Amino acid sequence: MQTTQVELEVERIAARLGRGLSLEDLDGVLLAYSSHQSSADRVRVNFLLSKKVPADVSAWQVQHGITTAMRPVAVPANPGLGMLGRVCVPLLVRGFRVGYLWVQQDAGEDSAAHILKQLPGVREDVERLAALLLEDNTAGSEHRTRRERVFLAAATGDGQALEECAGWPELDGTAPWHVEVLLDRSTARREEGTDDGTLARRTAALQATVGADVVVFSAGEASHSVLLVRHDAGQAELASIRRRYGERLAAVAGTAGIPLMSGASEPFAAPDGLAGGYQQARSAAQAAVVDPLLGDAVGYRSIGVYQFLAGGGWQASSPRSVYFEELEDYDRNNELLPVLELLFDKNGSVQDVAGQLHLHRSSVYNRLSRVRSVIGADPLSGPVRLELHLALKARRWSRRPRI
Repeated sequence: MQTTQVELEVERIAARLGRGLSLEDLDGVLLAYSSHQSSADRVRVNFLLSKKVPADVSAWQVQHGITTAMRPVAVPANPGLGMLGRVCVPLLVRGFRVGYLWVQQDAGEDSAAHILKQLPGVREDVERLAALLLEDNTAGSEHRTRRERVFLAAATGDGQALEECAGWPELDGTAPWHVEVLLDRSTARREEGTDDGTLARRTAALQATVGADVVVFSAGEASHSVLLVRHDAGQAELASIRRRYGERLAAVAGTAGIPLMSGASEPFAAPDGLAGGYQQARSAAQAAVVDPLLGDAVGYRSIGVYQFLAGGGWQASSPRSVYFEELEDYDRNNELLPVLELLFDKNGSVQDVAGQLHLHRSSVYNRLSRVRSVIGADPLSGPVRLELHLALKARRWSRRPRI
């Protein structure tokens, strides 16, 4: 951490406000504090000693909306906690948060009105402090930014970038690897002036993998993050990394939760397998988005026919079956195709289909009969079943997110 610069900035803001300040990260860990503390309450004293916000204090603060706030928030006093009123200033850079600056009220103040009136006068100082934290985060640093660009270029087949990556010390003795793509389906509105989401995902990936030796490198794109992972990593550890990534991404985005899908490639033992691994992991993540039966975390070898569709490109991604087109045109209320696809997926088990769709088995048989009458063929016969099942999956694949 750029400790001296951050502490100097905190002291400068404290002197201008004439108040005690403390700076914490998104996890409630103390980063810096001012020497000025004319009215230090019990919470402040304990925080400076323990370096971590206690759970009961954190709950009180979160209750007042600090984790989603885009502007300063007044948090009222809580005598039961030994806590005076204070103002939380969320530190934001291009729309995502990097920490919180706390300004404490004096013992004799009844409200935070005077603090809120003072804050516009230190806006530039607060922005400078946020920028320092961003740089300290390393995800936004120039050095880290360049390395991630090189890694992503290598992952998309750039020979010069691949040659540079092959010389990185992180790769020595860590093969075989596989690539994981973490793809979120967040629909949260980004505030005006924010970037395209790349930095948020880079930051989340970096923070989620700190101390995780199984992750050799991470990088972020506008829609997803990419991890180069040692292939001997345990599934429990990878699940924990994915969970932390989701939490960190939600924290920097200021949202309650973000649906997350992940796709993993087959293993490869040399850097020249990176581009193929990245393509496989992207395809697996895309398949997980369009087909819920695959689950939230899926390996490339488990996505079945989507391997064929991904390899065929856009030309193979739209249904071109006469039987399917007849069914789709007839099934305007979407009653037949979902039953048919699930029946194929469940290996012809009418009981399983009826249970999952909350239908009587006779209703399933009735819909199969309607399918036969529409296409003039048995949908469960070998060639017709293959054609329809492939067309149904091709329709799903055509709706995949483009990443």
